[in-house]
Amino acid sequence: MKSAKNILQPEHRPLKCAVLVLDECNTLSFAAAVDPMRAANRLAGRCAFDWDYISATDEAPMLTSGLTVPTTPLSRLEGCDLLIVVAGFQLARHATPSLLAGLRRIAGTGATIAGIDGGPWLMAEAGLLNDHPATTHWEDLENFSARFPDVDCRSDRFTVSDGRLTSGGATPAIEMMLHIISARHGAGFAARVAGLFLYDGPTSTPRPQSRLGGHKHNALTAKANALMEAALDDPMPLSQIAETLGTSPRSLQQQFRLRLNTTPQDHYLQLRLAEARRLVTDTDLPLMDVAMATGFTSQSSFARAFRLAHGTSARDLRMARNDAQSASYTAHGSDAENHRPITH
Repeated sequence: MKSAKNILQPEHRPLKCAVLVLDECNTLSFAAAVDPMRAANRLAGRCAFDWDYISATDEAPMLTSGLTVPTTPLSRLEGCDLLIVVAGFQLARHATPSLLAGLRRIAGTGATIAGIDGGPWLMAEAGLLNDHPATTHWEDLENFSARFPDVDCRSDRFTVSDGRLTSGGATPAIEMMLHIISARHGAGFAARVAGLFLYDGPTSTPRPQSRLGGHKHNALTAKANALMEAALDDPMPLSQIAETLGTSPRSLQQQFRLRLNTTPQDHYLQLRLAEARRLVTDTDLPLMDVAMATGFTSQSSFARAFRLAHGTSARDLRMARNDAQSASYTAHGSDAENHRPITH
């Protein structure tokens, strides 16, 4: 068996993925695997992730919603960088000798294997999680631990090991995918992808989930992150954040370095700039208002920070969005003129 190639490192080339979809898998879990990759490709403006849908047999799998997914049989998959196993119900029925042999074959090529929802069960049945940390849905953790004593069972939302990733459900799967995106393309880019999955209501209530994802946080950094997110327009000094949390600025610095490999100040700045990009692309706020809403006191300092973080100016990004919207409107308008209205 080849050693698994490390996919969790900066890489410009597309990550070749295969998404193994089992019958009766949860539709949300399926989307949690695929949509972050789609969003990453959209934001990157290129193919950062390239994937195919794979099935256990020649039959196209059906999700719990009744949707079917066009697939290629696992037996015809020659290799990939990452195989994502998405499973839900009827795991005993799915764990056929053929499927388990197929998983071992792909792992033997050096591919990283990831499991979502019931996926870790099938990985464990194939012997691919022995001596690896792993998790699954919280309702099944006790049974999982008893069934697979050679697996280092964890209650974590998702786990990362050498050539293996597992997640405990749909939302943790999004966090796992964001972890992959962050490792390959940077935390700032992952923050932009994360922002696409977060809903903003009509009020200024802070979002319940971080714009930069929360999978590496401990209790202290998570609380600090929440304070930062609640004060993007008027950034709190580090000393005030530390005092509010009952710790020292030095301890806070150490924990951010240890958990997130960054400083609290840079993390705060990235939160503000991720929100700034969202406001530029998703709203019509004047750019000066965007700057003020994200804690910048001058247009010039906002412009410099925005360009450095996102590789383009806020003005150019807004213009590109407007041009795209105009092109879409024109296309739909032309299409409408060429079709007779439907009457009832």
